[in-house]
Amino acid sequence: MALVLRFLNGAYIFRHCPKPYASCPYLGTRFADYCSSSLQKPVAASGRTSSQRKSEGDLQGHHQREVALDIASPEEKPEVSFDKAIKDEIKDHFRRLKDDIVNHWIGPEGRPLHEVLMEQAKVVWQFRGKEDLDKWVVTSDKSIGGRSEVFLKMGKNNQSALLYGTLSSEVPKDGESGRSGYCAMISRIPRGPFEKKRAYDWSQFNTLYLRVRGDGRPWMVNIREDTDIIQRKNQMYSYFMFTRGGPYWQEVKIPFSKFFFSNQGRIRDAQYQLLLDKISSIGFTLADKVDGPFFLEIDFIGVFTDPAHTEEFAYENSPELNPRLF
Repeated sequence: MALVLRFLNGAYIFRHCPKPYASCPYLGTRFADYCSSSLQKPVAASGRTSSQRKSEGDLQGHHQREVALDIASPEEKPEVSFDKAIKDEIKDHFRRLKDDIVNHWIGPEGRPLHEVLMEQAKVVWQFRGKEDLDKWVVTSDKSIGGRSEVFLKMGKNNQSALLYGTLSSEVPKDGESGRSGYCAMISRIPRGPFEKKRAYDWSQFNTLYLRVRGDGRPWMVNIREDTDIIQRKNQMYSYFMFTRGGPYWQEVKIPFSKFFFSNQGRIRDAQYQLLLDKISSIGFTLADKVDGPFFLEIDFIGVFTDPAHTEEFAYENSPELNPRLF
């Protein structure tokens, strides 16, 4: 929406620019810069020489700069240029588009394709700074009037993420909600140039790999597929993660074949296999109906190939594996 407003502002400037714009090769921000600068230039008298115009322009520009400095300092009133904002936004999107095109021919993330195909493990998310936390959002039953609270911050020495808060199963007194008590941490959907949605391709891996430290509570690990179908927006694949508690880290390995299919929090009778080349996000949900404080510390989240795991799908009630049931 902000990008649309910036384009509309640029179009307003175009309409108020002088007519000689047909020779301008760009109809974008460079032309906006030309228009805005031409509107600010003073019109010189026809009888003056070029040297007089140059000297007067320098004096006038110097005088204007002094007046501007007298009015406000840059810290108090930063100059806002919509033309520059539009230009920077377009340049950034086209730069990301170029990177996508180049990476498509070179390989994912700019690495050689044979190197990507041969890798056995990959760290997808790690937490080493605030920019890593910005890739996640937290939510709780407060959105429906509940009392649970959840927070996300960097852990000790900026080497992990700490998810903590208080769980409350008290049902909101709105006459509509029948149950409450959940907190969740969800990864943001990756975006490409021009806000195009991206998907993670984990088709060459078979296991989810996490390094966590919890307080003994069970968590639900949720994986969503990349889809634009409205009927499937509440569908996800889930499995359990049991934390031990105590001061020691634990490594959790969950095969993708174990994730079961659910819709709106209910396990469906028909089970479908997770499409590993269309992963949009991953999340962690706590809803064990135990009121009180909780915490979960996460070092990294990755995927790897376990050669000992040969199972493709753990559930028989699938239309593909057992069509007679459906």
